[in-house]
Amino acid sequence: MAEKFMVGGAPFFYEAGEVGCLLVHGFTGTPSSLRPMGEFLADNNITVLGVRLSGHGTNVEDMHNCSYKDWISSAEEGLQELKKYCQYIYIAGLSMGGSLSLHLAYHYPEAIKGVIPICAPVFMNDPKMKLVPFLKYFVKTVPAIGGNLKDPEAEEITYDKTSVPAIHQLIQLLDIVKKELPSIYQPALIFASLEDAVVSPQNASYIYNNIGSSLKELVWLENSYHVATLDYDKELIFKKTLKFINEGL
Repeated sequence: MAEKFMVGGAPFFYEAGEVGCLLVHGFTGTPSSLRPMGEFLADNNITVLGVRLSGHGTNVEDMHNCSYKDWISSAEEGLQELKKYCQYIYIAGLSMGGSLSLHLAYHYPEAIKGVIPICAPVFMNDPKMKLVPFLKYFVKTVPAIGGNLKDPEAEEITYDKTSVPAIHQLIQLLDIVKKELPSIYQPALIFASLEDAVVSPQNASYIYNNIGSSLKELVWLENSYHVATLDYDKELIFKKTLKFINEGL
């Protein structure tokens, strides 16, 4: 039986030429958070695939049994699909999607020409995260982390609760990505929101300072919260991403 997606939770694909960009959404989110970015890039002759990560876009219980390896596999499947249509591929991701983008850039250096992490974590500062490996056996969900937007007219399609077992998987993923940074050499365009209440902006500085890329830029977003691809700075992100892709060809 086909999976039942949340309204707006399905993946998307826009074919527009031999240059492609894989878009990877964040933890508890859906491809919808990157759909406006995908539409903008497609309107400017970039083929776009917005993947749906395993356990996302259906119901929060589906995340309980997902591992970070499942999320990696979802992103890898998207990359392989995009390779059928495109000769040149870039990868961009929001939040955990940015972390996954960095991970794929590390593992597929020949396939991925550049990486665009947006409000992406490689570590978490919250001391409570140390309790998660034990808490997951007693508490399955905690309040939602999604929907951190400055624009009151914007809305993120995301779960209304957060899976605690999945948080443990996220922590493990970030530990891996953090170690991979020095061996990522593709050009990198890094975005971070100064008012991000979900991912500490310190992550962006850490990524910029530790990634192995010789060509790299850190862009500070001054009028957005965490879900920046739907917030007030979205057009800045879209335009700078397009410029980054076009200049890399």
